[in-house]
Order: sequence, then structure tokens, then C-alpha cells
Amino acid sequence: MRDEDVPAYLDALGLPGIVDVHVHFMAPQVLKKVWAYFDAAGPLLGRPWPITYRWSDEERVERLRSMRVKAFGALSYAHKAGVAEFMNDWNRDFARQVPDSLWSGTFYPEPEAAGYVPELIEAGVRVFKAHLQVGEFAADDPLLDPVWTELEASGTPIVLHAGSGPAPGPHTGPAGVAAVLERYPRLKLIIAHLGMPEVHEFLDLAERYDEIRLDTTMTFVDFFTDRQIPDGVVPRLDALRDRILFGTDFPNIPYAYAHQIEALDRLGLGDDWMRAVLWGNGADLFDIDP
Repeated sequence: MRDEDVPAYLDALGLPGIVDVHVHFMAPQVLKKVWAYFDAAGPLLGRPWPITYRWSDEERVERLRSMRVKAFGALSYAHKAGVAEFMNDWNRDFARQVPDSLWSGTFYPEPEAAGYVPELIEAGVRVFKAHLQVGEFAADDPLLDPVWTELEASGTPIVLHAGSGPAPGPHTGPAGVAAVLERYPRLKLIIAHLGMPEVHEFLDLAERYDEIRLDTTMTFVDFFTDRQIPDGVVPRLDALRDRILFGTDFPNIPYAYAHQIEALDRLGLGDDWMRAVLWGNGADLFDIDP
């Protein structure tokens, strides 16, 4: 599948478009560092990682619109203390300029988060992103207690990279997330990448807590042929179809955007599952009007 084939595929499903919860738009100096990381990821991953969409913001927004991506996250993630507020200011401006993006925020375990997170929620932020691997912090860090309290009360979704892929971190894996959910069971966590490689463990959490969702970012794609999804996952994705959200990691992917759709389609879970994942579940969560 090519990117230009996506609209016809959506027409065949009777869908108005796509909701992609896992797209990145960042301040230029931040994105430059992210791309430099992927450029140097060969030693880490054992292979090159070419950025397919190393384009301007305007070109990348236009590509999404050409594929009828009607709403998309614009995720930044704080990697250390003292940077989240700068990222949040940039993303606020981006959301004003690109109304089909979901206004996205981030946070880090720091005392200031108890102030800027509720301020963003009050102002209307749509989604947060946190990255336990890159930030090297624990989900159950005590400094995040006021953050989780506010996010649970407001019902604001959080895209959380908690799995140990592509490389484990000191706080990745399901244990810290499970500890948080014991205290904040109504948090609307969206577990990025299906929680790879601990997919079954994060699906267990989704079965235990009604507000847990998982996104499909970089799952089942040919790039990771040596890192297969564990056996028995696909039937569980079918059973949890109402809580699986479409995600891609655009633009930081080493293949065409359309390949993520193709990879999910060939699971053979059927048109209704694809309709729910590509559009229905995200549209319901973020109240997207086609």
C-alpha cells in the first residue's frame, strides 16, 4: 500500500478518515535532536533507521491531510526536568495554527508539574504524552502523584510509552504502571506500541481497568520482522477492539505511513475491527466530528 492509496481504502470501508493518536510535531530544535537519535540508532537496533518524512511541518501536515487523517496528536515528550513548559508553549502555538491537530502536552516528574498540568487541562489541552524510556523516570514517581490526580479527575487521555521496546530502560515495563493504576484506576492511559514487547502484560491491565487503551504504533510492520508480537495477542486485540487506537509514530518511521494500515489489515480481524481502530475508537475518545 502507498500513501496515495489510503483514501480509496477508507472509501471501501465507508470511513470519513483516520484518527491517529501517535503523531509527533515538536519544536525544530527538539525534533532535530530526535532525528539525530534515530540517525545514530544503528548500533542500538542493529540496523539503519531512515526517517521517511524528514520534511517541514507544513509538508507533513499536508501529507496527513492528503490521506484524510482528520485528527492527529502532535506529541512532544519531556526527557528531563525543566523542558516540559517550553515544549508545552510550542505545542500550544502549533495547535492554534493547525486546528486538526489534537492540542498535546507533556510533563516530567518535577515539582512544577503540579502547576502546569492543571493549567493546561483548564485551558483545553486534549492529550498528554509521557515517555518512561527516554525520560528514564518511573510511572509511580511520587512527584507525579498530583499529575495523576488531576488527569484522572479531568479524564484527559495520556499516551504513555511504558513498554521496554525498542530497548529497555530502568523504569520500563508494566510494574510501575500497574502500581499507578491501583491508586488511580480511572486514568485514561493509552499504552503506546501495544506496550511492546510486554504486550500480554499490558493487555492484562486493559482487561482489568476499563479506561486503559493501547495504540498500534509500529506494530506488525515488516521493519520489525525479528521482533514478532507474542503468540496469542491477535485474538486478544479482537476481544478488546473498542480500546485499540490507531497510531503510527509519523514522521519518525522508516517506511511509508500506509504500511501501518496494511500491516493491521493483514491480521485478518475484519472490516469492523479496522473501522473501529482507524476511526471509531479515536473519534469517540476525542469527540471528533467527521
